[in-house]
This record gives sequence, structure tokens and C-alpha cells, in this order.
Amino acid sequence: MNAVATTDPLPAADPTAPVGPGRILLGLNTFGDVGVFPDGHPVPHAQVLRQLLEQAELADQVGLHAFGVGEHHRRDFAVSAPEVFLAAAAARTKHIRLGSAVTVLSSDDPIRVFERFATVDAISEGRAEVMLGRGSFIESFPLFGLDLADYEVLFEEKLELFDKVRAQQPIHWEGRTRPAINGLSAYPPLEHHLLTAWIGVGGTPESVLRCAEYGYPIIFAIIGGQPRSFAPLADLYREAMGKYGHPVQQLATHSPGHVAGTDEEAQEELFPHWLGQRNLIGSERGWGPGSRAEFDALCAPEGALYVGSPDTVAAKIALLKKNLGVDRFDLKYSNGTLPHAAMMRSIELFGTEVAPRVATLLAGAAPLH
Repeated sequence: MNAVATTDPLPAADPTAPVGPGRILLGLNTFGDVGVFPDGHPVPHAQVLRQLLEQAELADQVGLHAFGVGEHHRRDFAVSAPEVFLAAAAARTKHIRLGSAVTVLSSDDPIRVFERFATVDAISEGRAEVMLGRGSFIESFPLFGLDLADYEVLFEEKLELFDKVRAQQPIHWEGRTRPAINGLSAYPPLEHHLLTAWIGVGGTPESVLRCAEYGYPIIFAIIGGQPRSFAPLADLYREAMGKYGHPVQQLATHSPGHVAGTDEEAQEELFPHWLGQRNLIGSERGWGPGSRAEFDALCAPEGALYVGSPDTVAAKIALLKKNLGVDRFDLKYSNGTLPHAAMMRSIELFGTEVAPRVATLLAGAAPLH
């Protein structure tokens, strides 16, 4: 299996430089969703993590650009320590970038986050990246003894401290959430570059402006509605980067999806697992029950689910590039209890079939749908 032009990693010295109008980088991410056996019993978390290593290896073999694992502290997701997994994946891959999706900075220590990812960067020879965010769940706050009333200030202060640590200079910082630091340093330093760091954003202007203030690349989590609705936020990010005097960085999006041989096959494979996860999370957040009509709308050409044959998924990615000008798209390929074998097939098709089709579409050899 060979890498394709749309997914070749960028040089380590500038891994978040924009890729231009005729190209998009394709990556994968997962939360290590816990599957079930045929009798309905959940797959043990340890087995899920071992399967996840197989998935990362395959993503590397088919030439995809990045592989990210999200941090959660819940029964239905197996990844609670992304950096430990990424270190193992670094030893079993050669080219693919390895990152979090996301690291919940609000409930972690920014210095330890830097040190752990700096370690992964050394092991992987410069392939590590961290995506910082507040996460879409709040279970880490009570688990680590934090007060949800401090939700905003924790993220703001910890992001400020992380940025100082990332600069690899003696740290001078003070705030309300921890004792001041005066002239200490964090180790290990990276060899030839700063640690690649993104900020994950759910879709508020305030979060976009915060990302631009620090000059970091941005990734939008688009899990519902229509991706084109994020165009004003994408424009705001680019404008704000200029106003803050920062060079242009990559803009990326992340959305769920599944690739199979045909549209019908992909939709029928995914739907029961999507519905189960949709209703589980919906019950926690006060949403009404999901439906096939909702699923079908999200699978439509303008919807946020990238589900279908390689042709269909490629066309949706090309349309995303046209509408938002994104530099990178990450497919959240794990969806609830979707089986390991189905995910492996989806990864293979995404790298070997979807990626070259996207390259052809963006090169103008076929019209965008």
C-alpha cells in the first residue's frame, strides 16, 4: 500500500503551513469507542486499545497524514491517556503524525502535557502533535477534583501557561489556579522545532478568537448540521490571525464518517451504531431520540456525516475544501459499537480509494458535487 499525494506529511520544521487551494491533508481520529461482542457484552478496554494499535498501523501503511486519539474518562471510550498510546503507536509506525483529539487541558497540568508530548515527539522522530481543548464531556472535572465553576478560568490560565512552556524558554508565569513559576524549565526539549499544537474548537467566536490570539492552527469539530455553516467562523479565524500579526496556519475540520464499498453498505453498517451512540449521549444531554431521517439528512451531500462509497466520501471532502478552504480533514472513523473489522476496512478504503479520488477532484479533473 502506497502513500498518495494528498496525504504526504509536511516537513517537521513547518508541519502546520497551509497546503494551498488544490490539496488537502487527510487524517483519522478516534476516541477508542468500546465495541460489543455478538452476545452484546462489551469488548474489554484492554482489547480495544490493542485493536487501536492495529488501526494506527494500517493508517500509516495506507499513507494517511495523521492519526489522533481523544481523551475521555468514560465507560464507552477506552483512551484516557493519549500520550501512552501514542508512544506505543510511534514504535509501530513510520510516517504518520500522531496526536491527541483532544487533550482536555482544563483538567490537566500544562507542564506535564508538554513533557509527555515532547517525549512522544522524541520517540516518533518529530511526528507528535497535541490538540488542546476543553472537551465535549465534563467527567474529568469531578474525577480530578476540579470545580466546574472554574471551567473558563482553568482553560484560559492553563492555555497561557502551556504556551509559555511550549516556547522552551525559562518559564515566568503567575495566575489564580496554581502557584507562580519563576524561571524554571520543562524537559525534554524538542530537537529541532517547537511542539506542534492545535486548538480544538466546537463553534463559538470566542474560542476562535482565543485560538487566533495564540497563533495556533485550528480544528473545528463539525458533528451535526452542515459544514458550510462554519464558513463565517473560518473567515473570522483567518481575519483574526492577521490582526494579531500571526502567520497563516492550517485550518482543519473533524467529522464522523464511515467508508464501505457502496453508499447503501456504508449507511446500513453504520446506522445502528450511530443511533446507539447518538441516543446514549442525547439521554445525558436532554436531547430527543435520534431517527433514520436525521441520519439520512446528515449523510446527504451537505451533511456532517461522511458516510458512503469512496466516490461519495471523496466528493464531500472536495466540497468541504471548496466551501471552507480547509487544509486538513480528519475522519472520526470509530462510531459507538462499530466493529473493529468494519473500521479496518473503512481505514483501508479511506487511504487507498478516497484519498486519490480527492486529489483528482481538487486537481480539476472532475467536477465538484
